[in-house]
Amino acid sequence: MDKYKRLVSNTFVFAIAAFSSKVLIFLMMPLYTRVMSTSDFGLVDVLVQTCNLLIPFATIGINNAIIRFGLERSTSKKGVFTIGLMTILLGFVIMVLCDPLISKVTVLQGYTQYLYLFVLASALHGLCSQFARAIGYVRFYAIDGVFSTILTIVLNILFLVVFRWGIAGYIWSTIITDFTCAVLVFLLTRLHRFLSFKKVTKALYYKMLAYCMPLIPNTVCSLIVSISGRYIITYMMGEAANGIYAVSNKIPTILMIVANIFAEAWQISAVTEEEGRDQFFSRVCSVYQALAFSVAAVLIVTAQLSTRILAAPEYYEAWQYIPFLVMATTFSCIATFLSSIYMVEKKSVCTLLTTVLGVVVNIVFNILWIPLFGIYGASFATLVSYFVMFAVRAVHTRKYVRIRWNIGRLVCNIIALSAECAIMISQCPFYLVYSIILTLFVLMLNFKDVIAVLRARFIKR
Repeated sequence: MDKYKRLVSNTFVFAIAAFSSKVLIFLMMPLYTRVMSTSDFGLVDVLVQTCNLLIPFATIGINNAIIRFGLERSTSKKGVFTIGLMTILLGFVIMVLCDPLISKVTVLQGYTQYLYLFVLASALHGLCSQFARAIGYVRFYAIDGVFSTILTIVLNILFLVVFRWGIAGYIWSTIITDFTCAVLVFLLTRLHRFLSFKKVTKALYYKMLAYCMPLIPNTVCSLIVSISGRYIITYMMGEAANGIYAVSNKIPTILMIVANIFAEAWQISAVTEEEGRDQFFSRVCSVYQALAFSVAAVLIVTAQLSTRILAAPEYYEAWQYIPFLVMATTFSCIATFLSSIYMVEKKSVCTLLTTVLGVVVNIVFNILWIPLFGIYGASFATLVSYFVMFAVRAVHTRKYVRIRWNIGRLVCNIIALSAECAIMISQCPFYLVYSIILTLFVLMLNFKDVIAVLRARFIKR
């Protein structure tokens, strides 16, 4: 199969999984915001983000190595999977032993047992699903996404509406879903075939560690960029303010969903396709950024409407912070695409260093701007940090793959989105009219490029 068609095919399969699992965020938003107060929702957001922060430490980021080495034909699949499972179980034991330290964090008190189970379940589900994808069970990966969505919705309704367990119910639904899906993927894809301690060698273990270890601080730094504003808002303004900010972060997640759908398929193509790499990356990047800017423009102009539909009335003010966060997510998506170049070249240290730069910028501006501008300060700090990360990677990755950028179109997209953000937030006379005009401009600017590439590379072949 042609490499472009293979990429499109895999993207379609992952879209099924993503639009079933990730869209849960939006299907359940009206429920979450109606059964939980702004303070409870803010606390849930902090707890979940803390779990995401613990996962790379507890697992040594081993799931990053699972997909990378699982795709290599010359590497023992049994060794890769067994090392992954051993690392996760050992990491869980060490995390529990650290309970005296973790339980001292004030916001986590009373919930630490939930957090340990959350981390273990998420890590095991990630291990099984990523390895299944690496060994060719791409369609099954999509089925797993659909099933996990259905189960999560059922458990959310049961625990939040029927039993009214509140915060604990929200966390339990995620834990049970991840454990159940991990077991099902393990059994249905017969992953027991790949459990073999004889295939675990020091050489393979050290290679996997050398690859994933630098990605631990990278993953942590990426999360810090995402959640540092939430912690600072909670500390300076309270949990209710963070609840509002958490809701405003949900709408940009639509763009992240689209990006992640592609990213999962792109990981396979980026590693396995070796011929004409510069042209391949340039063509795909052109379509990718065109779609990212187009979706962003639509999300910005519909910020008020989407907030009214997806959240309870007391969360409505969250729409004001969506435009900056959507722009931030756009640059985050493109920066993530560029990090795939580091993945292919196994330059995970470069991924780390550029992410650390984004973290420093993010924390500095959060501390400076949140006291002055409140939630707006956190939103703009996130935007600046992701833009810096994107710009540095765009320049540095040319050392490995020379992507041909359409600078004129890129600058026009950035200016148009910036103007749309300013107009929406200022709410000047006829602001919606101006925003719609700018949205149409962005769509027309990128539509031609997308169609041209599709005709040249996907349809004719």
